[in-house]
Amino acid sequence: MKISVIQMNSVSDKAANLAKAEKLTRNAVTQDSPDMVIFPEHFDWAGGSAQEKVAAGEDETGGPAYRLCSRMAAEYGIFVHSGSFYEKVPGQDRVFNTTVVFDPHGKEIARYRKLHMFDIYTPDGLRYGESDAVAAGSEVTTVDVGDFRLGLAICYDLRFPELFQQLVARGANVIMLPAAFTLQTGKDHWEVLCRARAIETQSYVVACGSHGPLSQNGETRYTYGHSLIVDPWGHVIAKCSDGDGFATARLDIQLINKVRNDIPVAKQKVLS
Repeated sequence: MKISVIQMNSVSDKAANLAKAEKLTRNAVTQDSPDMVIFPEHFDWAGGSAQEKVAAGEDETGGPAYRLCSRMAAEYGIFVHSGSFYEKVPGQDRVFNTTVVFDPHGKEIARYRKLHMFDIYTPDGLRYGESDAVAAGSEVTTVDVGDFRLGLAICYDLRFPELFQQLVARGANVIMLPAAFTLQTGKDHWEVLCRARAIETQSYVVACGSHGPLSQNGETRYTYGHSLIVDPWGHVIAKCSDGDGFATARLDIQLINKVRNDIPVAKQKVLS
């Protein structure tokens, strides 16, 4: 299976973001013929205040981001991983941070709502309060795509290895991770954590990040980008350059099996 990570600078302009995502996908399909593409976290709309995030939320199905991903999947005959978009929480002034996966007919085959909320202070003192607008999900999600089982996670989930162990326990051998890592945390932690999760789980990690500036509460903030694909041995086998673009790698089920057979950590666990 070939997967392309689609890297872009998502801002608070939904129409512009969707047009860019479609253009980059078309280029990736034309040049690399992937079986699947993945977008970054909240690829369709990013930044703004808590109120604006809620206002940008879509219904469970039928919103602009949902329709675009479904249409492109059917048009190109590929699997499309939506990265994530804001999904309205029924009856609440809140949104979920939601991933949806579409099959080559444009049909939804999986949905994951981000579990871990990014509520932190970066080293320069900036506050990130995802839970101001976003409600946490409650379910661990996997989905079968051909010979592979994808485990779904989003951005800050990367710092919680327990989730990845649960995904592997449910049969996952590829971890899909859309993200919008901050520049400050990303430059020191992004690749290290992606490679660590791949080595720990003996799985591919497909990590797609947004890059560049966005406006949040009147401040300019920066996401790190450096989208990459890591193999089960921890090698980075594809990586985006700075800026908008894409990178593609072929995933090999035999390599997963070899790594897991050679170092059978799943069978050797003492604690669970």
